[in-house]
Amino acid sequence: MRATFVLLFSLLIFSFSQSNDRPHIVLVMADDHGYGDTGFTGHAFVKTPNLDAMAKEGVVFNRFYAAAPVCSPSRASVMSGRHPFRGNVPNHGHYLRPDEVTIAEALKSAGYVTGHFGKWHIGSVQPGSPTSPGGQGFDEWLSGLNFFDNDPFLSRNGTYEHLEGPGSVVSMDATIDFLTKHKDGDKPMLTVTWFPSPHSPFGEIPQNMKGAATLYDDKDKKNAGYFREITLLDQEIGKLRKSLRELGIAENTLFLYHSDNGGLVDKSAGGRMKKGSIYEGGLRVPAVIEWPARLKAGEIDTPVNSSDLYPTLLEITGAKVENQPKLDGVSIIDILEGKSTTHPPMGFWHNYMGGQGTWSDRIIAGLKEAQDAGTPNPYPNRILKNTAEFPERDKSDLRGHSAWTDWPWKLHRIQPQTGAKVTWELYQLENDPQEETNLVEQHPERVEKMRTALEEWQKSVLGSWSGEDYVKK
Repeated sequence: MRATFVLLFSLLIFSFSQSNDRPHIVLVMADDHGYGDTGFTGHAFVKTPNLDAMAKEGVVFNRFYAAAPVCSPSRASVMSGRHPFRGNVPNHGHYLRPDEVTIAEALKSAGYVTGHFGKWHIGSVQPGSPTSPGGQGFDEWLSGLNFFDNDPFLSRNGTYEHLEGPGSVVSMDATIDFLTKHKDGDKPMLTVTWFPSPHSPFGEIPQNMKGAATLYDDKDKKNAGYFREITLLDQEIGKLRKSLRELGIAENTLFLYHSDNGGLVDKSAGGRMKKGSIYEGGLRVPAVIEWPARLKAGEIDTPVNSSDLYPTLLEITGAKVENQPKLDGVSIIDILEGKSTTHPPMGFWHNYMGGQGTWSDRIIAGLKEAQDAGTPNPYPNRILKNTAEFPERDKSDLRGHSAWTDWPWKLHRIQPQTGAKVTWELYQLENDPQEETNLVEQHPERVEKMRTALEEWQKSVLGSWSGEDYVKK
């Protein structure tokens, strides 16, 4: 059993009066790392010694939820603090609108130097594109369009390169280079590193490890490649933690690790289902934070959400945003301080529409070939996609699978397509973490209250998607 928040209160110190120095911020996110697939969350054999050490010395979130069960939407939530539909990212491969205010833009305006490294997947990586990392507030970037594997094609500040080595190693090396370059500067640093692993096809393997190519084959042959990539990214977490200490910046660096959505193995997903589902297994992810100058080791049982990162970091850094669009996330500083054990209800929504294919290496290789030859851009349509369009959304059309979590209760609204019959499911997550016993019939008043809140929230999300939150210029 995890420690309760009462124990955390005596272990956790979070005092902004101790220092006026704003922290460096390092946000690291994995791609498809399931909740139960680490040593510190109890996996039977997967090796994650560096994440385990981070969990021992840092603060573990026992109920950290991705805002969505697939990659692009969760990334949009981290960047904007909003449910991804609001910013035009209903599923994988859709682009975040340039109208959104990103955490990179907000912190850059507050004096931070900003870098993005790894998987992007919420926009273009073409030079000058307002949907690229550079267009969304990053000073420096080495980014792929989607997941990538060994010897990836990536875009460095809009110039295309073919690099050698595992993609996760390439991403982390670029991260450490950025930190090394700017550590003695007069600006604090924001570094966003989004690993391309442990996403399929699992070509990466742990480095400098005897028998790495067959690691876990004797434990779970079917999923061994997935677990090998988790051990590889764990090695890269260890490299980063060591570098922060060698650079002399670990003490006042806020370093967060989490996954973008649930994992790929049902039995260790941490709940019902896995990636692609808004049942618990698709949303609950491993997450741990270190900030030695402010936090002592402990655990938090209060549910938090990836959309909370944006408002939390704004409060920590003192960044001010004019004309801030409506947020779904909230600052969790009071939760970190031990002043609160509650979080406002959370809304989830998936399968309103499908995703869009994005073949990172194939596309960037084509862009590189054209760039090298001086020939026209073969993918001009991928610069903006539909981000300049603001179609009206029918607020009575709430199709897909949505849920409203008012801890410990979770209400599901399931409607496969427009006009189809709606199915409702209610679960008490503390008593039923696997969401097995539907309590809709036993709690009609609770269902009605939560149904009203969920559907009002969905209508608000559709309004935002249509552009209602943006100040017209």
